[in-house]
Amino acid sequence: MQERVFLPQQGSSLARRVYQRIKEDLLEFQLLPGDRFTETEVAARVQASRTPVREALMRLEREGYLQMKTRAGWQVKPFDFRLFQELYDLRSILEQASLRRLEEVKTIPSIKLLTATWLVSPLDRLRDGQKLFGEDEVFHHTLVQAAGNSEVTRIHQEITERIRIVRRLDFTNPDRLSATYDEHGAILEALMAGRRDEACSILEAHIASSCATVETITLAKMETARSLRYEI
Repeated sequence: MQERVFLPQQGSSLARRVYQRIKEDLLEFQLLPGDRFTETEVAARVQASRTPVREALMRLEREGYLQMKTRAGWQVKPFDFRLFQELYDLRSILEQASLRRLEEVKTIPSIKLLTATWLVSPLDRLRDGQKLFGEDEVFHHTLVQAAGNSEVTRIHQEITERIRIVRRLDFTNPDRLSATYDEHGAILEALMAGRRDEACSILEAHIASSCATVETITLAKMETARSLRYEI
């Protein structure tokens, strides 16, 4: 990977850039679960002082990506697939509960807007996985937010943040891109027709399928990344 240089600037702004740099390395498996490093090493790599580096690392720790090791710097947290499974299950429960609270779905503007994205012909579907990933997050967030419970919405957003590192991989598989359109469309059609139980069943299967897929892809990605390291 080509080294990127950050020019000196205000601490908070630089901390955000350091944060984005490290997070990108995590998401792209340049930093693997179990990897250890020090603040000094990161500071040298990004050519920044330790203050913005520490701020960035602490933010990533709060988000669950890293953990501080006493006298040993920082470590990328090992993937806990059981925890991810539990978070996916909780996300499914919250979203189904939100769907059951929706009334007069056809009159909810945010739900109607989703149909313009997801109920389209195959020729009009996005093929860029990362763009679709963003639209997918909007879809699930909108369903929860429309139910009107701000605390449920907040908790759902926190769960979304915690599983993002693996969930985004679901959108690297062309078959899953097509399935996402089909399943989201089916959920919306059932909702618009007042068939909430059917919508919940489709949603539950949709989230379970995504969870199984990302675990398989994540394991393969980590194995490939480790193999490439040994070849260097």
